[in-house]
Amino acid sequence: MITTEGKGDDPMTTLEAPARTETPDTAEVMRRHKQMVYAICCTHTRCRGDADDAFQEVFLTYHRKQPVCRDDEHRKAWLIRTALTVTRRVATSSWSTRVVLAPDDARNQAVFEVGDKQQDSLFQALSSLPETYRSVIHLFYFEDLPVAQIATLLEQSQGAVKTRLSRGRDMLREAMKEDSNA
Repeated sequence: MITTEGKGDDPMTTLEAPARTETPDTAEVMRRHKQMVYAICCTHTRCRGDADDAFQEVFLTYHRKQPVCRDDEHRKAWLIRTALTVTRRVATSSWSTRVVLAPDDARNQAVFEVGDKQQDSLFQALSSLPETYRSVIHLFYFEDLPVAQIATLLEQSQGAVKTRLSRGRDMLREAMKEDSNA
């Protein structure tokens, strides 16, 4: 039986909790990574409404699963991978593939209107790229991830990522030229 009297005097009666790493709650994770996740969702869905839905789904999944992560970089990688999976699911949903939108539908308008014409045209050009190129360009330039980490996240070889970066840059350059000539 452990008594409280003399607890500070005798080192044998002092109970200490084992050291453990604290997992940040969902609100803290969301505060730290919301901008990154929302940017990925917007880039891949090309629609603010779908991006909002995907954003919520990513953090709901995080909250439900409470994944055990070694550090914040591992948590960031988990969120990126989940965001890419969720946005891919949104893009291939039966609604997205079967519904034909009217040309003046709000979903066809630019997601971001920064006010700066050059940034707007860059986003439009990036949105026009196929998903495989859009993913690697976004992760490399906007999230500052190295090629090796992008390859791991996308489950591709480093050579494939480098090739997609190169081809994506070329396609982006051409799209920007066409936009500046128009």
